[in-house]
Amino acid sequence: MEQRKWVALQLVVVVVVMASSMWKGSKGLSFCNMDEDGLEACKPSVTQPNPVDPSPECCKALAGADLNCLCSYKNSSELPFLGIDPTLATSLPAKCNLTPPANC
Repeated sequence: MEQRKWVALQLVVVVVVMASSMWKGSKGLSFCNMDEDGLEACKPSVTQPNPVDPSPECCKALAGADLNCLCSYKNSSELPFLGIDPTLATSLPAKCNLTPPANC
């Protein structure tokens, strides 16, 4: 059960990253305490065909994010629609050494 919570949180982070790409032109975007720069920093780590390990900027943004807020989006069905690779999505927080909230 704990692993499911972890995977859900990871997927939520990816949804946020991909959603940010839809608002690329807006200034001052903040979602769950992640600003636009942080969201964009994580984007290359969750998209195919050539994903990269998360950058220090991505991990810093994730570390400062409101993980409870992100967790509230865990049941989103938008991942495939947004072109998010689920395997990449589930590995992102672990690569940043983050621990999900207990209630997620």
